[in-house]
Amino acid sequence: MHNRLHRACFVSLILFSLLGCATDRPMRPQIDGAWWPLAGDPDLGELTGTKQQPVDFAIWQAADGTWQLWSCIRGTNCGGNTRLFYRWEGQRLTDSGWTPMGIAMQADPRFGETPGGLQAPHVVLIGTTYHMFYGDWEHICLATSTDGKTFERRLGSDGKAGMFTEGPGANARDAMVLGLGDTWHCYYTAHPCVDGEPTGSVYCRTSNDLRTWSDSIIVARGGRAGRGPWSCECPHVVPYAGYYYLFRTQRYGEDMQTSVYRSKDPMDFGIDDDRGFIVTLSVAAPEIVMHGGQYYIASLLPSLKGIQIARLTWAPDSAGSR
Repeated sequence: MHNRLHRACFVSLILFSLLGCATDRPMRPQIDGAWWPLAGDPDLGELTGTKQQPVDFAIWQAADGTWQLWSCIRGTNCGGNTRLFYRWEGQRLTDSGWTPMGIAMQADPRFGETPGGLQAPHVVLIGTTYHMFYGDWEHICLATSTDGKTFERRLGSDGKAGMFTEGPGANARDAMVLGLGDTWHCYYTAHPCVDGEPTGSVYCRTSNDLRTWSDSIIVARGGRAGRGPWSCECPHVVPYAGYYYLFRTQRYGEDMQTSVYRSKDPMDFGIDDDRGFIVTLSVAAPEIVMHGGQYYIASLLPSLKGIQIARLTWAPDSAGSR
């Protein structure tokens, strides 16, 4: 099963690459059809909080073919910043109501993590190893797995989990990793103070080995999506038809909002301008998944009590060519 899955993932990556580079045609993402629920508000036992919410999450296929969903649950009774990871399992991506599997991971101060500070897992299968990037409230961290279900932290020479940060209080979080050629691009958000105000930006660092990372570059900020601390949440970059599409969230809840920007350059989606803006979607913390040649978009529920998914399609966009 593992070898078949590895071959299937390789084929999917080739297809993803072909779809992303086959033509230079500006497109517009759109939600296609009804949403269906994947996960709800979990029972955490003694750690259950009365106001807890499943928020930023990741979806991937494990080595045994099952689908995994890990979400940051905030507002729990775990202490500190109240956040931990919980997981669900599904047999098919298109199934509703995946099976709750329990608490998957909690912050560990022994490794330099902020108590209750786990944020936004993101998983990438590289070769036969699953890599889970996540935030610990201050740093972007990495854990690995061979089965796609049980992960172990990869520690640095200092014995800590953090790989890099934007500084104390900047809350580096929401990592998403994309391989382009032989270089890995890690997109994430943080909100250090600029001119005395917490300012949200989308950052990117690159690496050839997932150990040594470049200095950070701001690849998106401001424009109609704003410059506030939450204006660049959950960055997710998708290559398609010769362009790169950045999904960045501004709001969760009933008025949830994600702005989509398009660019030829994966390191420039516009700083304090809207050159690349194409559409606003009523989703929050989106995760884009391609499976069997079909794109899907997963999002938080407007109630912030679960996670849903729908099909995603692409339509020609005559509004611009950036």
